[in-house]
Amino acid sequence: MSLKVIGAGFGRTGTRSLKEALEMLGFGPCHHMVEVFMHPEQVPLWDRAALGQMENWEEIFAPYNSSCDWPSCSFYKELADFYPKAKLILTLRDPKSWYKSVASTIMPAMRKPDEGQPQRLPGIFGPKLIGEKTFGFDFSEENMTAVYHRHNEEVRRTIPRDRLLVFEAKDGWEPLCTFLGVEVPAQSYPKMNTTEEFQARMSGTGQGPH
Repeated sequence: MSLKVIGAGFGRTGTRSLKEALEMLGFGPCHHMVEVFMHPEQVPLWDRAALGQMENWEEIFAPYNSSCDWPSCSFYKELADFYPKAKLILTLRDPKSWYKSVASTIMPAMRKPDEGQPQRLPGIFGPKLIGEKTFGFDFSEENMTAVYHRHNEEVRRTIPRDRLLVFEAKDGWEPLCTFLGVEVPAQSYPKMNTTEEFQARMSGTGQGPH
């Protein structure tokens, strides 16, 4: 297999719902952070990627037809070059809502392990790739929303229009299916991994962010 769809949007922009949607449309399996927990053998590969040492993306993505969420969205440009026939999807949501969701869910996984927070992700790639390289370990709302805007603008500048869909979960099936050239399913567009569901799962299981 090779990636046919690449998600360029940051985590907590509806990426878990997009994973489900892509798999319903026949573009699965879809790589999402949850896959790293399901397949811990990927951790050393993502650590290498975070250190800039990944040359063959097939080492990670050979079993997948699509990707979204962190950590893969941090490499959307590299993946777009490596899989030149793939289409890209930039998932968005209101910046304030996005920051509130990140702060309430996955932020501990971005912090340095020595900051007194329990380590929520295996390996080094979470703090290295997301905390340091993306946000500079500045988790203030001002900085994170500024980075969020810059990233989204960069995706729009970098990826040709005919290869990119800018998408919000509230848009539903129609624009996504039109972009991918598939029929609209009878089921409703999925809504998964809300902040409340995430927090309930974390308090109930003690597992890492999915």
